Amino acid sequence: MLDINKVAKQLPGIGQHLVRETAANQHRLQLATASLQQAIDRQVELAAIQQQWGNRLFFNSSVPVEPLDTRIDIAAPPPQQTVLATDGSQIAPSHHEIAYCYLINVGRVMIHYGQNLHPLLDSIPEVFYQQEDLYISRQWGISTEEWLGYRRAVSEATVLAELGCNWVNPPFGFEDMPESVAVARKPRVPTLAMVDGSLVYWFLEQLPTDARDQILNPILAAWEELRLAGIPIVGYLSSSRSIDNLNLLRLLTCPHDVPDCPTHCADATKLPCQQFEGVRDTTLWNTQLAPGQRSCWWQSTAKILDWYDDRHKVYFCYLHVGTEIARVEVPAWVAQDDQLSGMALSLIIAQVNKGYGYPVALAEAHNQAVVRGADRSSFFALLEQELIKTGLKNIGTSYKETRKRGSIA
Repeated sequence: MLDINKVAKQLPGIGQHLVRETAANQHRLQLATASLQQAIDRQVELAAIQQQWGNRLFFNSSVPVEPLDTRIDIAAPPPQQTVLATDGSQIAPSHHEIAYCYLINVGRVMIHYGQNLHPLLDSIPEVFYQQEDLYISRQWGISTEEWLGYRRAVSEATVLAELGCNWVNPPFGFEDMPESVAVARKPRVPTLAMVDGSLVYWFLEQLPTDARDQILNPILAAWEELRLAGIPIVGYLSSSRSIDNLNLLRLLTCPHDVPDCPTHCADATKLPCQQFEGVRDTTLWNTQLAPGQRSCWWQSTAKILDWYDDRHKVYFCYLHVGTEIARVEVPAWVAQDDQLSGMALSLIIAQVNKGYGYPVALAEAHNQAVVRGADRSSFFALLEQELIKTGLKNIGTSYKETRKRGSIA
């Protein structure tokens, strides 16, 4: 039990710390804004430095693919539109429960606007209990609990592709039906597929090749299905903590002749170019963008993207949705199509407006996916009944789990 009185004695210190940090961050933001103006004037020179020395940096710096002073006003959304979204939750495995298994629950949402069609709001649960499901990751030194999170990312992507390719076709159809299945089609109704979070799966970077392939390949296959269906997929990041753009500006503040981090700063506890530490990209772009505007497109240089197909390399921009600066990530084939990316950003702003600050489709997908305490209890109660039906005896939780659920003190 939390002793709130003891906590209250520590809170004044937090408040004083935040006041000091706010003042310091305001100064850092001013430095970052001035550096951005320099970068706009020196973008060609900056691009050359980044290309030559990018592999010698201790930090990840994204690459602008448009002029840094790009500010694009997003058009109003079309009256007819369809938005798809998925999100996932899980019941983690525990040796203290009546059976060692886990469950992934993927919430799926399809909302139609201006079409007189009912929405789809439900979830798809899947229970994993086979030996190959529970212990396959052990060969790579990955725990089952950790592997569960990776499998959830696969389920979210595959369910999203199924929504776009199997549900959207009837009754919407496509404007054209190309002879080659490799040619992307275009839905008659503008359609957007959304996921909550980044399309850059950072957690895969440290995995062995075999383990990474089992997770990444089906995700990219799902993205390819959406590409062929002409449905852009976007990753929406609210309150993003990314500093990719600010890291590019650090090249301007490097005190050395060349930004060769291993040579000049190998033993430094703090790099001399870290003048903006504590400032996020969203904070910087909040000073640059008006509501309804996007920044230039950037290409992520995360190392894990070396394993992505070229058409699925991740690009991103910052979008002023009215309530905040959101980071929007898309595959290359979306960013490189002005009409498609413009439509996607238009539908995102419409979703945020309908959701009072956050895309309504993503919020509903989360609500459909979330597994609450009562749901968990119902799942294990149902599982216990099934085990009893099979004739198994001595079924129950461990003594440790039983004692943790109650108190005799």
